[in-house]
Amino acid sequence: MDFTESFLESLGTLTLNKTRTGLAILGIVIGIGSVIALISLGQASQQAVQSQIQSLGSNLLTVQPGSISQSGVRGATGGSTTLTWDDAKEIAASSRITTVQKVSPEFSSRSQVITGGNNTNTQIIGVTPVYAEVHKITITSGNFITQNDVDTMAKVAVVGPQVVTDLFGEDTDPIGKTIRISGQMLTIVGVTESKGGSGFMNQDTIVYVPLTTAQKQLFGVNYLTSIALEAKSADLMVSAQDEVGYLLLERHKLSDPTQADFSIMSQQDILNMASSTTGTFTALLSGIAAISLLVGGIGIMNIMLVTVTERTREIGLRKALGAKKKVITTQFLTEAIILTFSGGVIGIVVGVVASYIISILISMTFTLSFSAIMLAFVVSTAIGIIFGWYPANKAARLQPIEALRYE
Repeated sequence: MDFTESFLESLGTLTLNKTRTGLAILGIVIGIGSVIALISLGQASQQAVQSQIQSLGSNLLTVQPGSISQSGVRGATGGSTTLTWDDAKEIAASSRITTVQKVSPEFSSRSQVITGGNNTNTQIIGVTPVYAEVHKITITSGNFITQNDVDTMAKVAVVGPQVVTDLFGEDTDPIGKTIRISGQMLTIVGVTESKGGSGFMNQDTIVYVPLTTAQKQLFGVNYLTSIALEAKSADLMVSAQDEVGYLLLERHKLSDPTQADFSIMSQQDILNMASSTTGTFTALLSGIAAISLLVGGIGIMNIMLVTVTERTREIGLRKALGAKKKVITTQFLTEAIILTFSGGVIGIVVGVVASYIISILISMTFTLSFSAIMLAFVVSTAIGIIFGWYPANKAARLQPIEALRYE
């Protein structure tokens, strides 16, 4: 019996019981589709995070209160109140800092923003004018926070386009309108250009206010949540970290760098941590999805074993007529491979379509993982061989006389 004849006979046998064949294929479809969809979405999320971090500014360093341990957990020497505006002023003014060209002190907190009958809970950032230069903020209408706003503790705000939509609706000019934050009325003086994003990374949902207004009138604090620094060039990033680090250690009266009550992170550090986190979750979810492949493979093995039992007399008759063990093995192994290969092809289509639909629903760039598709082909075929071998071998080992007597 040649391969073509074996293939056609296997195909005919599988179509005799379409329901059972369909259920066997379904397990592989779910497994392959889930793996492809999750890997593709994981890669898309990593690209989205990378794009958002890079859009924050070039040659950017961020000083944050508290230390970062090797495990990535923020320490708590002094909690989150160890950075002050005086620290930022000293970094900007010190002759010892030769690698930093811009310093942006910042205070960030979440709060409810209310206007009329509408409200939204979003991020409020207290800033100085240099913030727009460091973080590459572009204004589409109105103006950004000015130094006079900071000096006079002005009750003004610059909002992202999503905030405008949430509070005032589409195609509305919010300049001159008022919003209420923490019981204070603020006048909108500017709207930022859309940068996109999602969740906490969505810069279109941010409300910017003068730093003094945020600290004294809205939140009642005297510390900073971060200090953004722009190095003079990418080659000076490490030197800038060292210079600023030693200056802050001296200001905070700390002699041991391991006891630092602050951390200085570059864009690459933040990107690595974010990519590591998203990569871990993607691997975890893909591992869970891969269990479906195992379950699907076991299901196929069970169905093939049932098929062997149902066709015991047929197998005995074939062997009595001279069919060799190799022919019987090939027959049943071909059926298992057809099941898994068909499930793999359908699973790939399902995975790609699911990835596309989900990416549209969550406003994420559609990314197709060709490596995941190739892996699906290999895995689906391998599952057919691995889980089909035992039933095929069992069928081939049946004794003709015993098989013919089977009821």
